[in-house]
Amino acid sequence: MNVKRIGLLLTIFITGSLVTGCGTVNQKVNQNNEYTNQKSPQESNVKIMEVTSNQIKQKWLNVSYANASPSEKLDIYLPNKGDGPYPVILNIHGGAFRAGKKEEELSNLYEALNRGYAVVTMNYRLSEEAHFPAQINDVKAAIRFLRANASTYQLDPTKIAAWGSSAGGYLAALAGTSSGNKEFEGADLGNENQPSNVQAVVDWFGPINFLTMDDQFKQSGIKGLAHNKANSPESQLFGETITKIPDQVKEANPETYITQDDPPFFIQHGTADNIVPVQQSTEFAAQLEKAMGNGKVTLEVLKGKKHMDPAFRTPANINKVLDFLDKTLK
Repeated sequence: MNVKRIGLLLTIFITGSLVTGCGTVNQKVNQNNEYTNQKSPQESNVKIMEVTSNQIKQKWLNVSYANASPSEKLDIYLPNKGDGPYPVILNIHGGAFRAGKKEEELSNLYEALNRGYAVVTMNYRLSEEAHFPAQINDVKAAIRFLRANASTYQLDPTKIAAWGSSAGGYLAALAGTSSGNKEFEGADLGNENQPSNVQAVVDWFGPINFLTMDDQFKQSGIKGLAHNKANSPESQLFGETITKIPDQVKEANPETYITQDDPPFFIQHGTADNIVPVQQSTEFAAQLEKAMGNGKVTLEVLKGKKHMDPAFRTPANINKVLDFLDKTLK
């Protein structure tokens, strides 16, 4: 699929050559075919580190950040070297809002510990347990808990980033744009005197505007997951087919709350994603940039890469994300 100009300043790297267009968001297109979701000879030569909590010395596991559900637990990991307070990366797992757990993406974040970040992985109520906005309520409750207990866990309460993939990317994006929204706050979950805003967002291929995804797949010629059906992840998130509740879906859209004061965003998405259309990220980035101006939005479109592609988890790409966080939080 050709990457369309979205009216932004694009910086596009294609097989080593630099092409500069007009606009303001930095966009990189990676045409390296080394990684795909299908096995390839090249992929077998690439090692992606798998990490368990046993490899991390300083940690607190299964800490309750709220008491509405047994799901509301988080793990806190500190660097093996150095002294706090540490800037915080809060990881929000994916899983189509109905699956996934906090331990699954720890490997992606191990290098962050070496860079001097505290890493927090969290569970939240899934759609079979509770409908929206329970999920963003949990994310904001976790952030407030971390601030309220920052001294206990050697955390810097002024430097918190939300990093999520897929459904987690959506929740990270919504946490980034919806600061001050009382409905999403879930103040009854505790620590209501603490703010729930974040200072940076990393969004990996998250859905944003649920009602436009099916049309975007058609525009791209991709036979993708159908989202406007009753059994789609988004419909199950609301407990109703999303086309029947457009006003509720709009209220859940991170684009609805964009302001010039939102934190910096780093967004990555693959053009061959058949679960969440790449336009979800390109259009979201365009709206963020329009509101916030130059320099606060970085969009990278990875050509030929699929949903949850191993390309996102390579050491080089993880370090690219951490470079963004270093500039933002350090």
